[in-house]
Amino acid sequence: MRIELVKRPQQSALYSALSPFFALALTLIAGAIMFSLLGKNPLDALYYYFIDPLREMWSLHELAVKAAPLILIAVGLSVCFLSNNWNIGAEGQFIIGAMAGSILPVMYPDFQSWIVLPLMLIMGMVGGAAYAAIPALLKTRFNTNEILTSLMLVYVAQLFLDWMVRGPWRNPAGMNFPETRNFHEYAILPEIWPDSGRAHWGFVFALVAALLVWFMLSKTLRGFEVKVLGQSPRAGRFAGFSASKMVFFAFIVSGALAGLAGISEVSGAIGQLRPTISPGYGFAAIIVAFLGRLNPLGIVAAGLVLALSYLGGEAAQISIGVSDKVVRAFQGMLLFFVLGCDTLIHYRIRIVRSALSKAEVSHGNA
Repeated sequence: MRIELVKRPQQSALYSALSPFFALALTLIAGAIMFSLLGKNPLDALYYYFIDPLREMWSLHELAVKAAPLILIAVGLSVCFLSNNWNIGAEGQFIIGAMAGSILPVMYPDFQSWIVLPLMLIMGMVGGAAYAAIPALLKTRFNTNEILTSLMLVYVAQLFLDWMVRGPWRNPAGMNFPETRNFHEYAILPEIWPDSGRAHWGFVFALVAALLVWFMLSKTLRGFEVKVLGQSPRAGRFAGFSASKMVFFAFIVSGALAGLAGISEVSGAIGQLRPTISPGYGFAAIIVAFLGRLNPLGIVAAGLVLALSYLGGEAAQISIGVSDKVVRAFQGMLLFFVLGCDTLIHYRIRIVRSALSKAEVSHGNA
């Protein structure tokens, strides 16, 4: 006996549109059960997760700070996933983008000019794109699995960052702490509304990127090519589209946006490089991409929701004393239910009994 997924001949457009809401509702129910098992009041926990962070202006700024890298990375990942290229290494591209963009303020601190910040942003995008091109090259040249190569490169980037801030880039006046020198004023990404909070222009970059990628996917030939090759590579070949070029295009766009997210985070929210500059934005952005249905405009809303879970998780840790691992479990449940709802809406489950099993049953009856 085996279980098969059979594609439904007619899929409900209404259920497909409501799928993220079903997933969110199931996550809330499962989260309430999880908090109850941990001995916490589920209503209090969900309040601190989703309501308390929205009550004050400074908290809304923090929401924008958390959402910016999630949206930027997820928008790039949507191009990869729609083209059937599975980039799981955005976390590494985020880190390399942050490091590449930090070369000027770390290695040349005396170079202080208005042009430093634009150069940092460009270098961050180039660094992320170049790092993403590695699994693209390996896939097109050697037919390697991009899921494995992009994921393994994450750990290379993390170890490289750790070595750099503890060694060559360590702040000589930093009391031996593993961190670089603080960025000077020309290397800091400005805040949007300095008087009310610390939300920086990285959030604006995220919104602009979402609009540009949405326009590209829905209004241009390249967007049509992305979707055709993603849904039917054979049809794409008949249309004259190059699958190899699409692999590079998707990975480079994704890596560039992840690199922009990295340098925006470092220059806007942190102000220096440290051994850890991301709480897992590159992996959480996968949840955001699918929760937003791989639509850049939907990703903006999904990024805000997941950023809210980050803020709420921090509030819950302080207020009701849960572990940060509970926050990650909560986010993991959200991805699980998103994928589960989509699967059950588009496919039906069929149990197939093998011929051998039927023969055994018949023999037993005889």
